[in-house]
Amino acid sequence: MQGKIIRGIGGFYYVHIDSLGVVECKAKGIFRNKKVKPLVGDNVEVEILDEQKRLGSIENILPRKNSIIRPAVANVDQAIVIFSASVPKPNLNLLDRFLLMMQTQGISTVICFNKKDDADKQYLLELADNYRKCGSRIFMTSTVTGEGIKEFGECLKGKTSVLAGPSGVGKSSLINTLFPKADMAIGEISEKIKRGKHTTRHSELFSLGDGVYIMDTPGFTSLGLPEMEKEELRDFYPEFEEYKNTCKFLGCVHIHEPQCSVKIALDEGKIPKGRYDNYKQFFDEISSKRKY
Repeated sequence: MQGKIIRGIGGFYYVHIDSLGVVECKAKGIFRNKKVKPLVGDNVEVEILDEQKRLGSIENILPRKNSIIRPAVANVDQAIVIFSASVPKPNLNLLDRFLLMMQTQGISTVICFNKKDDADKQYLLELADNYRKCGSRIFMTSTVTGEGIKEFGECLKGKTSVLAGPSGVGKSSLINTLFPKADMAIGEISEKIKRGKHTTRHSELFSLGDGVYIMDTPGFTSLGLPEMEKEELRDFYPEFEEYKNTCKFLGCVHIHEPQCSVKIALDEGKIPKGRYDNYKQFFDEISSKRKY
């Protein structure tokens, strides 16, 4: 039978199979011998050992579309980051770090600014405009008024999404509004893995119907920068793309160089100042790291 790994901890893998629910599995030794580690999000073939107790063995890992390291997950279609548009005010430096991390791993990103009903309208317009320029899809939602909820839900259907965002931004309310049975699905998983040795918080993938798989990523309060050379950073800013080839100097990193087209576009308001300020900070961080 085929299913998808929704959680892995302590050598046990919990596989969601449409016809059975969650099956507790061990992986065959052959994977260890080949130095292949099953990942949350892997599509796998399972031999059912005890249908009543829902126990099985992972026989085969099907080919992966992709895999990322942080969080460790396979077959991701998109990364979704949720921030509050009002209280707490969005930490845009943290958001830019997340976008950078996903871009370096080739994962498309969706940004959802929640609590739209309580936010300043002009501020919302500026946020949306600034972040559309970075190549992400933008949604503005409110679980109070229902605005934007349906449109946001459509982007989740048939996809495996990594969900991130700090606490207090309404992630749970948003998912429960879209999928009223979400608590039930999460409860089923929690009941299956309720063991003393499984109490540590790990990434989990929840099946919410309509082909929707959501992975909640714990500990999203601070993010380091991905490993890269400082000269590579500019390549992950889509806003710079149309200007970079008209800078005076070949290899311009858009920081101190004269006659830099990116800085001219910044002065003309064509590139968001906040995004550029974070770019400079990240550039300095990477530069400092390389010195030691």
